[in-house]
Amino acid sequence: MRRAVVLGGSIAGLYAARVLSDHADEVVLLEADDMGEDGTGRGAPQRQQLHALLSMGHTQLERWFPGITGELVAGGARLGTGPEVQFYVDGVLKAPVPDIRMLGATRPFIEGRVRRRVAALPNVHVLQGQARDLLFRAGRVRGVRYAAAEETSAAAGHETALDADLVVDAMGRSSRLGTWLLRSGWDPAPLDRMRIDLGYATAVFRRGDELPDTVIAHASPGPASGYQPTLSEPGAMVAVEGNRWMVVLAGYTGHRPGRDPGEFLARMRRCVGPLREIADHCAFEGDVRTFHFRESRRRDFTRLSRFPGGLVAVGDSVASVNPIYGQGLTLAALQASCLSGYLRAGSSPHDPAWEYFRRAGVVVDAAWQVSATADLAQPHVKGPYPRGYRLARWAGDKIMEASVIDTRVNQAFMDVVHMRRHPKTLTRPRVLARAARVLSTR
Repeated sequence: MRRAVVLGGSIAGLYAARVLSDHADEVVLLEADDMGEDGTGRGAPQRQQLHALLSMGHTQLERWFPGITGELVAGGARLGTGPEVQFYVDGVLKAPVPDIRMLGATRPFIEGRVRRRVAALPNVHVLQGQARDLLFRAGRVRGVRYAAAEETSAAAGHETALDADLVVDAMGRSSRLGTWLLRSGWDPAPLDRMRIDLGYATAVFRRGDELPDTVIAHASPGPASGYQPTLSEPGAMVAVEGNRWMVVLAGYTGHRPGRDPGEFLARMRRCVGPLREIADHCAFEGDVRTFHFRESRRRDFTRLSRFPGGLVAVGDSVASVNPIYGQGLTLAALQASCLSGYLRAGSSPHDPAWEYFRRAGVVVDAAWQVSATADLAQPHVKGPYPRGYRLARWAGDKIMEASVIDTRVNQAFMDVVHMRRHPKTLTRPRVLARAARVLSTR
């Protein structure tokens, strides 16, 4: 490739740019917002909420940016391993998983370091501007039209054409790719939706000497409570850079948390021990920030019968699932690895990227299955029901119960939660048999 253009400079776009730097003479990263070198620019409103980097996400981060974990830890991030990472179900601490690794850091902190790495690549050029449309010719995308930002161009608002061999849509949930495709005579990808009506709120606290052996604690309802917040409030806390705790609380429909600090502390005190300790001994830093996530979405490009060459999509442009399961950052990294595999196999960027969308679809379907199966346990979520839902729900309940008290079952469960294994591995006979033995001898 002579030139690849990535539309969107958030984490999915940064991963895509890193992958493409191995295959193109020039990579242009087109971003409308001034994100700043430290990643604290405006961007999407949920960037300031607590984000989880699952174990597979951490693996992919190191794969594409070797040594970055050391840089992050040196800058104040915490690396949690083994018992430093705690998961609670219905208020009960789950059996330990020794090989678990999770990074404690804010999303802007991680994104800022990744942005520095990407911008330092000799063939990557960051351009501030707003993508306005795609350029089509002879059945494929040949480039993009964009308007330069006012602070970077005297001709603000003037649209410029940028040729490309490959264009990557990393514009997130607000992507206009479907509109652009329709305008030029192509069908947009079918869109699946699941309305979940989730609200969550994040607050930051000063971190001192409390909880020295805890980096991450996560609490969720389970089978004993019917997946309702009756035994313990759902929430999570992470030790992040700057000697701070970041705490998130979540709830559906009428149980969504608000911005009131007093209410936030009261809910923390109804959660598990580590969150109660922070509520009792640590001081707020800043305000409580809320976010309303109305629905999960995914676009299935493999269901199209025709698609232009020279075009792929990554990140939330493809799928945006319930953020309470922390899959977003890891899903973006895995899609970038799918793009790498597609290109390394010798595929031409000028052809329709069916093989890329097939690879990425496996990852997206797995993430959707995990989140949708869990969301459908909520009485207000009415579907659509995925294939095999009844078996997945039954197996999930039994394995969840067994994972609280058995390390081997919890290892299998956490491998799926952390996107190291496909969800179908939980229905393997040996996993189900182990869970049955554990439950029969409780």
